[in-house]
Amino acid sequence: MPDRLLPLFPAHPGGRSPVTCEYRCGNACAHPEANESGNAYFGDVVKDISRRRVFKAGAVMAAAAGGFAALSGTAAASPLQKPQPSRPVPGTDFDPVPPNKLDQVSIPAAYDQRVVVRWGDPVVAGAPKFDFTKQTAAAQAKQFGYNNDFVGLIPQDALGLTNLLVVNHEYTTEVHMFPADQYDPANPTEEQVKIAWAAHGLSVLLTRRDPVRGGLEVVPSRYGRRITLDTVFEVRGPAAGSKFLKTSADPSGRKVRGTQNNCSGGVTPWGTVLSGEENFDQYFANSDKVTDPVEAARLKRYSVGSGTSTRKWERFDKRWDVSQEPNEPNRFGWVIEIDPNDPDSTPVKHTALGRFKHEAANIKIAADGRVAVYSGDDSRFEYIYKFVSKGKYKPGKSAHARRHNSALLDEGTLYVGRFTGDSPAAEIDGTGKLPADGEFDGRGEWIPLASGDKSFVDGFTAEEVYVFTRQAADKVAATKMDRPEDIEPNPVNGRIYAALTNNSDRGATGKAGADEPNPRVGNKNGHILEWDEDGGDAAATRFSWRLLLVCGDPKAADTYFGGFPKDQVSPISCPDNVAFDRHGNLWIATDGNALGANDGLFSVPVTGPERGHVKQFLSVPVGAETCGPVVTDHLVLVAVQHPGENAASSANPTSHWPDGGTAQPRPSIVSVWKKGRFGLPGRIGER
Repeated sequence: MPDRLLPLFPAHPGGRSPVTCEYRCGNACAHPEANESGNAYFGDVVKDISRRRVFKAGAVMAAAAGGFAALSGTAAASPLQKPQPSRPVPGTDFDPVPPNKLDQVSIPAAYDQRVVVRWGDPVVAGAPKFDFTKQTAAAQAKQFGYNNDFVGLIPQDALGLTNLLVVNHEYTTEVHMFPADQYDPANPTEEQVKIAWAAHGLSVLLTRRDPVRGGLEVVPSRYGRRITLDTVFEVRGPAAGSKFLKTSADPSGRKVRGTQNNCSGGVTPWGTVLSGEENFDQYFANSDKVTDPVEAARLKRYSVGSGTSTRKWERFDKRWDVSQEPNEPNRFGWVIEIDPNDPDSTPVKHTALGRFKHEAANIKIAADGRVAVYSGDDSRFEYIYKFVSKGKYKPGKSAHARRHNSALLDEGTLYVGRFTGDSPAAEIDGTGKLPADGEFDGRGEWIPLASGDKSFVDGFTAEEVYVFTRQAADKVAATKMDRPEDIEPNPVNGRIYAALTNNSDRGATGKAGADEPNPRVGNKNGHILEWDEDGGDAAATRFSWRLLLVCGDPKAADTYFGGFPKDQVSPISCPDNVAFDRHGNLWIATDGNALGANDGLFSVPVTGPERGHVKQFLSVPVGAETCGPVVTDHLVLVAVQHPGENAASSANPTSHWPDGGTAQPRPSIVSVWKKGRFGLPGRIGER
């Protein structure tokens, strides 16, 4: 059959291709935002705040900022004072990689790299060798899935030489997964659809870090496991058994088949993995046939698809047809948990953490031992959430400790964030110009939504809060953010860091305008937000925040790098995933670079005179996105997602990475290490 091209789409923000937009998020950027709520944004709220209240808030902020100032190493009274360059911070001493458009993983001099695992490689014993032209669903169910995103390492020994590697497979791009003469986007075969179901989910592998040659390699073991769209999940927490989760296939509302669009995630302190179900809406069809106005509004708030879907799955299983199974979309959009140490364990969907487009979920232990889970809703004008458990953490990683701590995520309080700036509205003009106090900063509060069977939102039952969390957050006037993605606590300074990728519609007609936590209209490059919970306690209900980075071209007036001299930093655009090394440096992976270069991985110190000194550590191949990442003393891991996806199909690939020659591109995990003395690996970020 002829090579079928995708229809032409409107212009896409950033550096993403139309193919990526269509298959990853259902071309969300070409559709109206799902959030049509009339929430007041800060530009409106500040008009109603008297100068007396602003000064009072400033006094509170000044007191809270003592922790910021002490940790940053700069004087709070002189926010405009630029620090003088000093010696590189440990972990960031490398020669930065220049922006480029090469079809390779580019790394600093004196470093080496190796592909750990690629799409189609064996995961489960008995997996056949990958054959691009002769794929089967049975084979894919045993092979490494497609479009790897989150990467987690779970140590199996004291030295961290042996680790369980857990990887998310976010989505499938069928026009690249199959030979162009085999795949017709308008008429996929049932086997091709089942291959795609098997290519979603997660992979678990045992790996070993080579202490002599460097890098990471897969080791055959009993831990090898694939979790797919056919894997049965247990639904737990306050919405388990809800009438909104019941379907003809599952009248109990407690057993869900599969997980999909798993974006980022997190390794828990007890050694399990949390993963966020993100753009689940695009897989469903025919929401326009739902006539009940309440149900229709709920589906619209989550952008659940009308008409036929891109992948046409509804032709082969009615659960993807909303007109036949209106509750099936409600069974996705959760945080899931898997136990890689137990290959026979049943994975879980945690309803107490709310349902939305979870980018990730990461944990910090509160002062009293309770567990706080942070998560962002990755869409334009969506919100940042926190869950605080009722019970307390039990140290250890035994099977008993894992069961006890996992159960903590089933009972507690779900909150949504409200961020308030401390500058007059006139100083936040949408250009990215810093206000008079020299920083974008302010205070914030966590607004409770529900706890157990108690709702704190007028007009919502607790059950409705958990299943239709977006609408509950609308009702309490949470702050509309610029695509909140990965959110992680810094293990060294205790602050929380969130990547806000971009929002080209900020300030557009009828849309929320610039506010201090989202200070640019037409925000194409994104920013990094950090906050200190009051008292450093993850269970606190108030916090102090500020922007660490306002990303983009350092030569542009609307960028900010923590006060560091802009002529000494690497350009960075569209922050997505974040991680920390043991020194507390922030590492940022980008998605959709709007500056004309390939995406990459960047390091940035967050304290001291080098705060804000962004340096590019690596870049990924043509058309690819940087995901993961993991940074240890001796190893950096990144997931190279959708290489070559700026091509219309597999007929004319724009990338041949990682195998080179004329090979089709394959999403893969890459390990990078420092070449040290005597042929042994050195430490990352040290000369």
